[in-house]
Amino acid sequence: MTGQALHVHTDMRYVPDAADAASAVLERLPSLAGTQRRLELLTGGLTNRNYRVSLASGEQFVARFAGAKSSLLAIDRDAEYRNSVSAAQAGVGPEVVEYAPKQGVLLVKWINGRTFGDADLDNAAQLQRVAQLCRELHAGPRFVGAFDMFDIQRRYLRIVRESGFRLPDGYLSFEPALRRIEDVLRASATDTVPCHNDLLAANILDDGTRLWFIDYEYAGNNDPCFELGNIWSEAALDPDRLEHLVASYFGTPSPAITARARLFGLAAKYGWTLWASIQAAVSEVDFDFWQWGIEKYARACKEFRGPELNQLISTVAESLRDRGAEQWPTPSR
Repeated sequence: MTGQALHVHTDMRYVPDAADAASAVLERLPSLAGTQRRLELLTGGLTNRNYRVSLASGEQFVARFAGAKSSLLAIDRDAEYRNSVSAAQAGVGPEVVEYAPKQGVLLVKWINGRTFGDADLDNAAQLQRVAQLCRELHAGPRFVGAFDMFDIQRRYLRIVRESGFRLPDGYLSFEPALRRIEDVLRASATDTVPCHNDLLAANILDDGTRLWFIDYEYAGNNDPCFELGNIWSEAALDPDRLEHLVASYFGTPSPAITARARLFGLAAKYGWTLWASIQAAVSEVDFDFWQWGIEKYARACKEFRGPELNQLISTVAESLRDRGAEQWPTPSR
């Protein structure tokens, strides 16, 4: 979590970036009432307005103020809170201090660490660390609710079409291919586990000793291969990096599991494209969501049209026939 220091104090007459309103809300939280505090707006948040809150005592927190229209993005704030608590119990996420649903604010402990970038994930050693933390999260307490990218993509598509939001050229032409992917992944599904589901590099922190996953807006029980494929997809990594991530997570290489993760990664790019379309229409954040989504869509188009798609689907289907009722390998511990 990074941001430009504003050096804001509760007794200042003027606070930029709506921090005066934020501070007034925080004053009503039992954990912060009556405290002297400095607020620092954190950059990089695409759905929320996030502040670093520093107390005179030296304690530090992150206050996450939910975006007003985030329900369009399939975000359940009560579930986010409960899943954040579960992630903290698993030792993967920061401690949750307080949740004020009426004010739309979630307060968590500050983690003093470096935010990952895509280049960090393009590294075998770092991917091993990420795989280890995924295993810890996935072995932790069950989350509230489920995350299913195929269902969410259908919901996003309905919102985009009914609201008249922009749809990328040719988007609907790939729907039949997506349904083929959905069919083979559902047929080969195994037990779901508590997944983060949004592990772009910016949601991974390194405190110098260990990694943390932050921001559980999209957390829910899901296929672990979605988690791995989405990590790979978000960072736009080469296929060999996904092979390494899968091998690190399961403890052994597996072409079939890697194929499943790649198909999930493609479905993620296709689905998040519509997330960007909705955000471009409704978000007040100063960010070019449309261009962000088009870049994802361009990579999805290349994969949909590429020579490997049929082979990936066949690899998963053949492995399903070969293994019969057997389960996929369990993650190494």
